[in-house]
Amino acid sequence: MKLRLLLTTALIALATSGCGQKDSSAPSTAATVPAGPRLIEITAGDTMKYSLATIEAKAGEQITVVLTNLGTQPKEVMGHNWILLKAGSDLEAYAKAATLAKETEYLPAALAGQVLAHIELLGPRKSGEVTFTVPSTPGQYPFLCSFPAHFQVGMKGVLIVQ
Repeated sequence: MKLRLLLTTALIALATSGCGQKDSSAPSTAATVPAGPRLIEITAGDTMKYSLATIEAKAGEQITVVLTNLGTQPKEVMGHNWILLKAGSDLEAYAKAATLAKETEYLPAALAGQVLAHIELLGPRKSGEVTFTVPSTPGQYPFLCSFPAHFQVGMKGVLIVQ
C-alpha cells in the first residue's frame, strides 16, 4: 500500500512538472542581466616591459584594463602608466613630448586629444584601472608607458580592434 502511494505521488509530480521542459513564455533573467566590461590585466615591473603587448577587442566592446606595477623601485625612478592613443598616432612624438611633462605625470597636455584612455602613473606595488568603450572603427590603436625612456626600450603595445 505504501509503495502504491509513493508511485502515485511520483507520477503526479512528474506529470505536473512538464518533464523538465522550460516554459518559453516565462521571462529569462539571464538575458536581461547585462554583461560587465571584459577585464584585461597587465603587469609591469623594473624590467620596463608590459606583460601583454597585444590586446584584441571587438568594436564597441567595453573593457577594463587593470595595470599593476610589480616593481620595487620608487615611482619617481620607475613609475609606470598605460596610455591608449588614437589609431595612426606617432608614438615617438608622444613619448618625446611626455618626457617634458613631469608636472602632469608624463601626460603632455598639448597631445591630450590623441589619448583615448589612460591609467595614471603608478608606484611600486600599486594598481590602477580604466574602463572604456573600444573604438567603433577597426584598426590598430597603440598604447605605451610614457615615463621617460620606457617606450624606447619597448614598453608599448597595440589594441587590435576587429
